[in-house]
Amino acid sequence: MKVDACFPRYTEFEPKVPVWCVTPDRTGCLHRFFDTSPISPSGRYLAVFEMPFEDRQPDPGEAGNVVVVDLETGDNKVVAQTCGWEPQLGANINWGGSDHELYFNDVDTASWQPFAWKLDPLTGERQRMEGTVYHASPDGHWLISANMTTMRRTQPGYGVCIPLEGLRRNIGLAEDDGFYLTDTQTGKARMVASIADLVAEADPTIQFADWAHYEVYGFHSKFNPQGDRLMVSLRWFPALDEPRWNMFQLDRTAIRFAWITMKLDGSEKHCVVGPEEWVKGGHHATWYPDGARISMNLNIEEQGMRLVQVNADGSDFGKILPDALGSGHPTVHPNERYILTDCYKHEKTAFPDATVPLRWIDLKSGEEECIVRISVNQPHEDKVLRVDPHPAWDRTWRYVTFNGFVGGTRRVFLADMQSLL
Repeated sequence: MKVDACFPRYTEFEPKVPVWCVTPDRTGCLHRFFDTSPISPSGRYLAVFEMPFEDRQPDPGEAGNVVVVDLETGDNKVVAQTCGWEPQLGANINWGGSDHELYFNDVDTASWQPFAWKLDPLTGERQRMEGTVYHASPDGHWLISANMTTMRRTQPGYGVCIPLEGLRRNIGLAEDDGFYLTDTQTGKARMVASIADLVAEADPTIQFADWAHYEVYGFHSKFNPQGDRLMVSLRWFPALDEPRWNMFQLDRTAIRFAWITMKLDGSEKHCVVGPEEWVKGGHHATWYPDGARISMNLNIEEQGMRLVQVNADGSDFGKILPDALGSGHPTVHPNERYILTDCYKHEKTAFPDATVPLRWIDLKSGEEECIVRISVNQPHEDKVLRVDPHPAWDRTWRYVTFNGFVGGTRRVFLADMQSLL
């Protein structure tokens, strides 16, 4: 990467590692999430989403840009426009197995049907997929997602925007809605597990009984780094006579959560973190690099958020470190010596001026340091518009991409972590 020659250095608060702003000439830019690198498999390109505005949520049919940045030359260009986005994860842009495969969501505004594109950003050639994308397998062969429209029932920001009157409503355990795998070679999609299947077949079971009186929806879905196992999340809340959406705003305490793992054929389902644990408070689970364990934040002892881990079959559930505070979006490095995470501006590890740290935690000594301090202080009260850094490792586990709000707009940054590894 020729980042020093092409991009301005970020030097505020004296970062402990080299950091560059890689979207200096655009506004409203964000990369997807902490479990997905926006850097292409070769390391040359970076794909980000560019919001058309930053002061409100999108209305159905409003388009934003998919932008590809050349990290060798500094050039950037809009490679596609899409109506399939929301403010937290953009259009769920994922690279596939090569620089010629870029996946992102769109919405057919005639039918309000969401779908994913497979785009070659270097030639412009594209193929429409039957299904949608939340996460792509490491080799790009498969896409996984829940119903991208109903995710807004519990929390806007992560799916696609369609008219509210078109949102499906699941009361009880749906047999015809769940999680969907798309074969990117053929474009064909199939349901790998229904909501009813997940509840009926998980072992350990999900500890909840009153399903008939609750609305139940799929949300996050992720491949492990080996591409042979999935983790998916269910969310549910009490069903009233009138349909509701954005339950995070209406009554977040009414929502219950569960994480389930399974193979790509839907077998070996395990509830690894059930509602009896989630009710204590927690967030942001993801796979360990070994693909056999999961890390997350959880108020496991009800004495504050901690970093915890659990095996993919639900065993060996406990704290990673005795005392380290959990926050933000944690990922464990493959050397298993370090955890990298950020935090929300309301969490204990944040600074009082609406800047937040990238926390670098030594799993051997328990010591941590702030390696980068970045502003997330976007001025609008709507929490769906918040700026989360979402620090994400590239495929070489050397570079980290993250979001910030600097110079009055959302920008994307790149950090070289080599000196710390």
